[in-house]
Amino acid sequence: MTAAARQHTDDAVALPRGPLVGFAAGSVGMGIWVTVPGLLLLYFLTDVLAVAPWLAGLALLLPKVADVLLHPWIGHRCDIEQARRGDRRRLLLLGCALPVAFAALFAAPAGLTGGPAATWVAVAFVAGNLLFATYQVPYLATPADLRIGYHERTRLMAFRMVVLTLGILVSGLLAPLLAGGDEATRAGYQRMGVLLAAGMLVTMLVGVVGIARLRRVAVAGVTRHTGGWRALVSALRDRQFRALVGAYLAMSTTTHLVLAGVPYYAEYVLGRPNLTVVLVAAFVAPALLVTPAWLAMARLTGKQRALLTAQGAFASGSLVLAVGAPAGLPVLVTAVAVLGVAFAGMQLLPFSMVPDVIRSAGGQAGAGTYTGVWTATEATGAALGPWAYALCLAAGGFVASTAGAAVTQPAAALDAIRWGFGLLPAALMLVAVLLQRRYTLDRAARAAT
Repeated sequence: MTAAARQHTDDAVALPRGPLVGFAAGSVGMGIWVTVPGLLLLYFLTDVLAVAPWLAGLALLLPKVADVLLHPWIGHRCDIEQARRGDRRRLLLLGCALPVAFAALFAAPAGLTGGPAATWVAVAFVAGNLLFATYQVPYLATPADLRIGYHERTRLMAFRMVVLTLGILVSGLLAPLLAGGDEATRAGYQRMGVLLAAGMLVTMLVGVVGIARLRRVAVAGVTRHTGGWRALVSALRDRQFRALVGAYLAMSTTTHLVLAGVPYYAEYVLGRPNLTVVLVAAFVAPALLVTPAWLAMARLTGKQRALLTAQGAFASGSLVLAVGAPAGLPVLVTAVAVLGVAFAGMQLLPFSMVPDVIRSAGGQAGAGTYTGVWTATEATGAALGPWAYALCLAAGGFVASTAGAAVTQPAAALDAIRWGFGLLPAALMLVAVLLQRRYTLDRAARAAT
């Protein structure tokens, strides 16, 4: 059967709504892991545990370095599981221990500050990243495992995006409140960690069940395992995949930089720490409304053009934020909402394009390895974003403190907080656009459908 004929047959399979929702539920736990540490961990280190910004940035960056090797290796193990057992369930279940590591992140013992506190967080982060990878890689390999086509893969990821957004929104709003709001304390952060960890566990288990139901409906069948190194080399040599991965690295770095900068922007630029919740809501909530619009645009113009539109919108909104308080609060919140609209597209579209690349490269045999490289890229961006913002703070002379301590930040630090939140994201997104334009598979994949 030709590739076009196989694609046409695949497109005939429509996934039922129930298993789709179950699959999407697994993203809630992953969303909490990515969102809450991305939003609060840097601030927790510098303003609660009195860790210097440069050291806090390293504590978040170094644990992610191992992900570059760890994720592709887990992808290799994932492919072996698929070839031998016909599914990837064992790794998924192992990854359900992630909530334990999440709770530990915010449970530094009383009196631990500075370097020792940074070490505690870094160790918990390493353990969490390992468990996160064991769940995320087989989870995201699912679209390539299913006998579905170009548009159905986008629909599958649209369900994931909506539910993921709910998880990000709820956890992004609840986490600062559970930690104590304007009066956050160690005990408050510990309580927040435990409560959100319980929610993570439930949703991740629901996701495992949802994947099993999807596989019963449209599994593509067990394929011969192609070998870890062979699949890895194939992924790295794939020109289309390299272009997509490079662009997504810039996107992931940018979005995580913005997320890490929200508490600082709210407190030191806008002068109201409680606006952290408002800015998070403005950033995340639009995805609940615009994801169907991005899905429709992808059907109309193709995923590539839709993604370039999202990247351009994100860069434009970032430039407005660089102006700071003089622009006025309504304008700034609107600019953050524009980032949120763009963020929804940048989550939906690339994740639905990866299975297109995998299927174009020959199917599911190396799906886990391809996905492992992709998730390693996402993890790297999640580390580089806060680290880049921490470097901005350090360059401006930002003064770290413990919870409740009042400090006066130098003018250079206030400028660094504002420019790091606006100008730097715009520059990084321009890099993403330039890299994304090198991806040319979308037209052929769409034409095959």
